[in-house]
Amino acid sequence: MALGTLSRRTLLRGVGAAVALPWLEAMAAGKPASRPEAAAALVKPRRFACLYMPNGTRPDRWTPEGDGTEFRLSPILAPLQAHQSELLVLTHLWNAATNTGDGHYVKTGGFLTSTTITRTTGADLCSGNTSMDQWMARQVGHLTPLPSLELGIEPITTGVDTNVGFTRLYGSHISWATPTTPCAKEIDPRRAFDRLFRSVGGLPTPRFGDNASVLDLVADDAQRLKQRLGKADQQKLSEYFESVRSVEHRIAWARRRALGEYLEDPAARAEIQRLGQRIDLYSDPAKASERGINHTEQVRLMLDIMALAFWTDSTRVSTFMFGNAVSGRNFSFLDGVKGGHHEYSHHENRPEKLAPYERITRWHIEQYAYFLDRLRSMKEGTGTVLDQSMILFGAGMRDGNAHNPRNLPLVLAGRGGGSITPGRHLVFPKDTPMANLHLGLMRRMGVRADRFADSTQALSELGDAKV
Repeated sequence: MALGTLSRRTLLRGVGAAVALPWLEAMAAGKPASRPEAAAALVKPRRFACLYMPNGTRPDRWTPEGDGTEFRLSPILAPLQAHQSELLVLTHLWNAATNTGDGHYVKTGGFLTSTTITRTTGADLCSGNTSMDQWMARQVGHLTPLPSLELGIEPITTGVDTNVGFTRLYGSHISWATPTTPCAKEIDPRRAFDRLFRSVGGLPTPRFGDNASVLDLVADDAQRLKQRLGKADQQKLSEYFESVRSVEHRIAWARRRALGEYLEDPAARAEIQRLGQRIDLYSDPAKASERGINHTEQVRLMLDIMALAFWTDSTRVSTFMFGNAVSGRNFSFLDGVKGGHHEYSHHENRPEKLAPYERITRWHIEQYAYFLDRLRSMKEGTGTVLDQSMILFGAGMRDGNAHNPRNLPLVLAGRGGGSITPGRHLVFPKDTPMANLHLGLMRRMGVRADRFADSTQALSELGDAKV
């Protein structure tokens, strides 16, 4: 392998592991790695991710003051201050197809489809459309080991919500491969990590619970590669390995802690003896705190895994659900919060509920900021992975108390490879279709479409889609 001829699809291999690489100067199409134009000449991939928050937001504390480039972030959005120049805050977009009597399931199931889900108890599940992220995956998924990556925190819920007559399955998915096929999501950080580094290229997957580091498994291949790289690439590779090892260590530590707490229960000890390391610690959110699972750390591990997937070009399309529809996730670990998310979202304008509701939403924004920090720290050529990305954060309703899909809380970060002009608060005419945003993002990922669901046009205000 000669210097300067490294393939973008190079994998470090070992028994049971295959580690994809971040972009290196040696991948610059065979040109001398020391020339800046070599990096610029490389066609860098665009990425899209959607981070979905259930239960809406406190509406009077979301919208920034001012518009255009002259705006000040609201109290809830304040954690994004360091990224203000990389953001578009989008005001007055709505999802008309979800403006029905149901409070949550229609908003969640139709968030990325812009269509109305079929009211059913489960026999004829239908979202009405393939979600916009899966349209992107159809366009670029063949270029990466994983066409798309769907992650979450809460397991799929089943049964029927008799209050509204919908199967709870709708509330567990925002990504739809077809109108009748939701995409399965992974909620266990260890399993998500293994999808990236232990199941690539048809290699055998070790028994779940095997604690051997993937970096140890590919150490010989990594050493041979380093000898063929320039100093800059060697440094970048070392930084990448540190990131991978850090995530591995944190996953292992979280699991040991959770298993330790879990083993205090005699019934749990019997279950461990029966299932071994294959025990699913994340299947019951209500018992998460009992099992010693730190919710913030679980979320950040998932976001780190998604960031690594983008950095290594393992996928270019991903979604992450902070929670399912009607999520009752307990946020008592936050100061001033003593209950669940859904409970506080039905605030009835009572100050004692509005304040915790705002704090929970702000926590979600803090995790979004964390993800943007990670992407911005990942260098790619003369820019960063965030520069090449479009990272959407949002909810399917404005106010959790009113269940209103008008003026949705939406933020878009990243420059989309130069096709997006960030650093602005864009205020659209009232009731502008959110599908216009979806169509604009789809085009930036190469999808050739004139319309998506109820779109009227692609949002030209985002920037030049042809860049």
